[in-house]
Parts: sequence; structure tokens; C-alpha cells
Amino acid sequence: MPGREAILFSMVQAMLLAIVIALLGARCSTSHAVVEPPLPVAHRVLFIGNSLTATNNLPATIAAIARSGGDSISVKAVVGPGLALIDHYNGATDALAVIREGGWDYVVLQQGPTSTGGVCQDSLILWSTMFASRIEAVGATTALFMVWPARDRLAYFDAVRTAYQLAASAAHGVFLPAGEAWRAAWVTDSGLPLYGPDDFHPSPMGTFLASLEIYERLSGRDVRTLPPVAFANGVRLAVPADKVRVL
Repeated sequence: MPGREAILFSMVQAMLLAIVIALLGARCSTSHAVVEPPLPVAHRVLFIGNSLTATNNLPATIAAIARSGGDSISVKAVVGPGLALIDHYNGATDALAVIREGGWDYVVLQQGPTSTGGVCQDSLILWSTMFASRIEAVGATTALFMVWPARDRLAYFDAVRTAYQLAASAAHGVFLPAGEAWRAAWVTDSGLPLYGPDDFHPSPMGTFLASLEIYERLSGRDVRTLPPVAFANGVRLAVPADKVRVL
């Protein structure tokens, strides 16, 4: 009997080893690899800015992009024409009260291009940090939405980027280089109509491209995996799929 038990024990060991080897082989085989789909993300995002955020409703556009990728981003905006962050902070809007409502994952800050350096750049940095303390107090993350200069000031793109990068760093926040996405897109297709009629505010396509950049940075999703559909103001745009792929 002891000999028979030993044989049975050896047989069981061999069977278990074979099962383990088969499972490892299936898991490690490159020819039968299974790519897991990205997990959906859900965020609540508050936008504080001016008409560059409000034009074509950038927050709603980001929410529409998220839905197209199977995600859920709930958005709210506190905006006003021509407002800088100092204006929001000092009571031109109820931005501070809305931040205190809490439940936000990100609070996205935006003002004008701030392309002249000096006091304008210092103001962006100062008021971003002032906002950041209020944002962190409700458990949210600060983000800085880099915009773009007017068409007749394209030489100031680097200055705009520097101002917003410095502000994001000072606020310990996330840098959202939407304006840089515009410049990169023009390298591929210089004819992309990203400016609106006044050569400063974004066209619907310009808002869509800015929204793609912000969505990718906040969600961690690769926008190249999204369906080739464009949105602005939360609704679909009549943009060909190949043009969407360029964006």
C-alpha cells in the first residue's frame, strides 16, 4: 500500500505540474495574447476661465469625447469674458464657492495667453498658487490649461507655454498643453482651421483639438484609440475621419 500511495502521489504531482505549465504557456504565448480593453474612467472636472474656455463649450466637448471612448466625465464651468484668475479669485464670479462644493477630481484654470512675461506671467503664477491651496483643500488636483496667442502673435507661442508651465509647476498641478497641440497639428497640416473668425478664439475644430489634449492628460487614455469622430459644443462635427486622425 505505501508503494501504491507513493505512485498515486507522484501521478497527482505530475498532473498538477502539467496544468501549471499549460496555464503559464497560455498566459505567456505571444501568438494568443489577449489585450485587455482600457478600464473606463469617471472624473468630475471644474473649469475656471474666460471666453477661450466658453467658446464652443470646451467642457461639454470634453464630456462628449469621453462618452465616445466609454468614459464618463462630469463637467462644470465658471467662466466670464475677459476674466483673469485674479478676477475669479477676488469675486468677479463664484469660483471659490463652487470649488468649496467639493467632489472635484480636477480644477482646470485658464486665463489669456499671458505671452508678455513680466507682471502678467507673475500674476498667472501667483493666482494659480492661490487657487491651488483652495483646490487641494477639497482633495482635488489643479490643472493649467495652456491656450494660444492670437494669429498675429504666433511668435509668442513659446512664451505662452513657458508661462503656463511655470504656473503648473508652482501650483504642483498638471500642465495641459492644448496650445502646443495646435502648433503640433499645424506641422502636419498647416491649413487646419483652428482659429475662429476673430483670429483669436478657437474654431469648433480648434476647441475639439484642445479638448482632445485635455481629455488625454486628465484621463490617461490614448486619444488615438478613440473613434474618428469630432465634437464641439458637445455635438458631433462634420469632419472627415482622416482629418480627425490628424488631430
